[in-house]
Amino acid sequence: MTEIKICGITDREDALFAAACGVEALGFIFYAPSPRYITPERAREIIAALPNEVIKVGVFVNQEAATVQQIFTFCGLDLIQLHGDETPEYCDKFLSSRLIKAVVLQTENDLPALKRYHPHAILIDSRTPRKYGGTGQCANWDLAAKARNGYPLILSGGLKEENIAMAMSIVLPPAVDINSGVESVPGRKNRDKVRRIVKLIREIENKVRDKTIFTNTSKKRIENEQ
Repeated sequence: MTEIKICGITDREDALFAAACGVEALGFIFYAPSPRYITPERAREIIAALPNEVIKVGVFVNQEAATVQQIFTFCGLDLIQLHGDETPEYCDKFLSSRLIKAVVLQTENDLPALKRYHPHAILIDSRTPRKYGGTGQCANWDLAAKARNGYPLILSGGLKEENIAMAMSIVLPPAVDINSGVESVPGRKNRDKVRRIVKLIREIENKVRDKTIFTNTSKKRIENEQ
């Protein structure tokens, strides 16, 4: 079974619906320029209403480490997703068991640089010059498949009903991150799309589940390290 993260949550009812559909994780974007930005205060309210077993992920872009840690604690997050140009040295300021590092792979020359990072998982996304994510564009699936051989991997970037089966067959990701592909407008989820894509993913045979990313096992380990 492939783990599922729905990202860009801004609405309490959307969050509860996704949780009821059985997703393993929800993402909250604390990057102000994003159309899916949510304030820490609002995120905290939504998180307080969610089942404990759902992993809550905070998404940050090139922000001060102290600010990231403050929001992490205030909101009751489980994992930190760094989605910008953060260096390995910056990433090392956080516990690796709490950290997801988003990267963009354009050529095979980008693969060796991943070894400089030591996160809980690598997230493969797409990017445009003006956006750090949520572009609706697909990541490079062939390169993502090569990266998966060395890292717990989350596949992101333009995933939707029309391409999720092909993406999973090529990459065999332990987890997927879905955002714009299940939206009505940025920040608001289309519940029919959420339900359908979760059902579709559950129906697709995925042979790679050697490492979990968003399960309660991970949550327990994080709590023990605090």
